[in-house]
Amino acid sequence: MINASSSAFQYLFVALVSLFAGPLLSKLPAAQSFPLTLFGLDGPQTIRLVVEETGLVILCILSIRAYRQMPNNGRGFSFVRQLIFPATVLFVLIATDKTLRVVGLSLIERLGPQRYTLAYTAGLTLTGVWITVAWLLNLDSLHRFFSKRTQPTARKELAPSVEDSDEIHPEEESGETQSATVILNAHGGPPSTLGRYKVLKELGRGSMGVVYLGKDPTIQRFVAIKTMRLDEIDDADKLQEVKARFFREAESTGRLSHPNIVTIYDAGEEHDLGYIAMEMLQGTTLKQWTRKPNLMPLEKLIPTLATVAEAMDYAHQQGVVHRDIKPANIMLTKDQVVKVMDFGIAKIASSSKTQTDIVLGTPTYMSPEQIAGKKVDGRSDIFSLGVVMFELLTGHPPFTADNVSALLFAIAHTPHPELATLRSDLPPIVQEVLDRALQKDAVQRYRRAGEFAQELRSCVEGLAA
Repeated sequence: MINASSSAFQYLFVALVSLFAGPLLSKLPAAQSFPLTLFGLDGPQTIRLVVEETGLVILCILSIRAYRQMPNNGRGFSFVRQLIFPATVLFVLIATDKTLRVVGLSLIERLGPQRYTLAYTAGLTLTGVWITVAWLLNLDSLHRFFSKRTQPTARKELAPSVEDSDEIHPEEESGETQSATVILNAHGGPPSTLGRYKVLKELGRGSMGVVYLGKDPTIQRFVAIKTMRLDEIDDADKLQEVKARFFREAESTGRLSHPNIVTIYDAGEEHDLGYIAMEMLQGTTLKQWTRKPNLMPLEKLIPTLATVAEAMDYAHQQGVVHRDIKPANIMLTKDQVVKVMDFGIAKIASSSKTQTDIVLGTPTYMSPEQIAGKKVDGRSDIFSLGVVMFELLTGHPPFTADNVSALLFAIAHTPHPELATLRSDLPPIVQEVLDRALQKDAVQRYRRAGEFAQELRSCVEGLAA
């Protein structure tokens, strides 16, 4: 990762050394008796030549490093990135000519004054053309750097503020979402393509950003495309960190291959957007069964939760923690297949926020260790699934409060209510399984989601008996 201020200082410092260190050192008394001479030069001339040319070599190395580490963000950094090489070459040519004309006339004479002048002029001309072409080709990036970015603000004002906008139902898109899409199109609208995918329309707003309906024209497959804006991150170090985390998390979640986990097909960056293309689903999330009187029957609910726990266990074994298990991220498709959505998305989305804004997961379903800012593992997902289980059984979450601070305190310190006081028809084994999943101390919970799944399956067997 590159720090713009630090790199600029290093570049300027080495440039000044290249111009002034050689003349200053060559005037020192010790330079007159300098034992090493090159190309027929005397001691002071040799010192000046070696120091100045060494500085120019270091300057070239700094330019290469800056080019490799500088983010190609489509704006200011992209402009500088394309100009840094020709600008450095121009400086090297001018500085080298100045040095040779002062201390290296003998070298010029060996080459021939006319040949030297011709070569120097050709070098300046070619470098000038290089700078001009690079400037013109990247002028749009410079304009974007200085222009006011009003479109993201408009998008924020139009974004529906719904907690569960991660649900993807193209055939059930509401009138409000359609109206928002029309307004967005009037202000420029979504990109026509993202990678190889054709963007058809906006579906809604998710934890990362805007969600689009897309189509892969090669195999005629519809996909859901979740995006994250990258052009709103001005800090170069932060942008590099965001990109690295984005693609690292997308790669790790993309390796998950499980029938009950939504498949990620692709990830990329285009139009200042990071995007993830994933399996398109049609169905309903468990959100619709979280309130009375529309609770899911127990004989259907417990196997569903067991399937979710098994999918979580698989992901945890691959080193992927969900971090945002909630009813809106668990879907029952039209074929009644359980699908866990957005594995790793909470961590990807958090990478674009400042440290004070990071909330990995929906507050109601967060684990105590998430609230404390500790490193989380699969047991955090187990706690979140326990919260989901409690809500689906009773019609309300186990922890409620008037504000977020009080809610987080309750999750971290207040015991959850006893199931028996809310539903007397539930067998004791359900209470026992839930109590262990909702332990505040992660050590006292199930060690693996697979164990949680087995206990839930045992509940099913007990109900059948």
